[in-house]
Amino acid sequence: MHIALLTDIHANREALAACLDHAGRQGIERKIFLGDYVGYGADPEWAVDTVIREVERGALALRGNHDDAILVGTSRMNSDAATAIAWTRPRLDATQRDFLAQLPLTIEQGDRLYVHASAHAPQEWDYIIDLYAASQSFAATSARVTFCGHTHIPALFHVSATGKFAHFEPTERVDIPLTPHRRWLAVIGSVGQPRDHNPAACYGILDDEHNSLTYVRVPYDVDSAARKIRDAGLPIGLSHRLHIGY
Repeated sequence: MHIALLTDIHANREALAACLDHAGRQGIERKIFLGDYVGYGADPEWAVDTVIREVERGALALRGNHDDAILVGTSRMNSDAATAIAWTRPRLDATQRDFLAQLPLTIEQGDRLYVHASAHAPQEWDYIIDLYAASQSFAATSARVTFCGHTHIPALFHVSATGKFAHFEPTERVDIPLTPHRRWLAVIGSVGQPRDHNPAACYGILDDEHNSLTYVRVPYDVDSAARKIRDAGLPIGLSHRLHIGY
């Protein structure tokens, strides 16, 4: 079975639609969403409703920090992120807000853990950007493979049986075997706001049978998504960064 791993959608309708279409054309029916459906982008209602429909069809979904901010506030956010949440909150109806509120912070299935940020204190929304942060996440769980998002930058960390940590940047469309003699931490890049200088949407494909992971980039209509942000009166920088992928 192949599983689509999608995270950090950030109310980008064009990007999510492109990724779901791509997954559908690959015959991928199962999906796991790792959080942050709202914030930054101009289509939060559509994004949340789309995830709700996918969950009704059997998908799994986690809560991200921007989803959490709808419920608890923006005290830990920068000004652009806080402005986008303030704009988003009144646009979500009670059903959409209730959906975000009931989402879990983590999901464990067999030897896998799914979390938006780090297995180390998931509610603190730590960024896994280096070996130290990765080591904290590894230490907090016995899962053989952890999948997360949050940084918007694709990355893969692993630790050997002797405790040696390593990190590399995954290459697009290369099947990466998640070998059993190592533990793995896969940071899945962002669907709706990539920050690795590549504007194409990013999601992961997990091959459940062969135990491998593939990072996929999907071009989408960046111009339309960026224009909607400007038309909504959201911070202009949120529009610009879609074009440059940062």
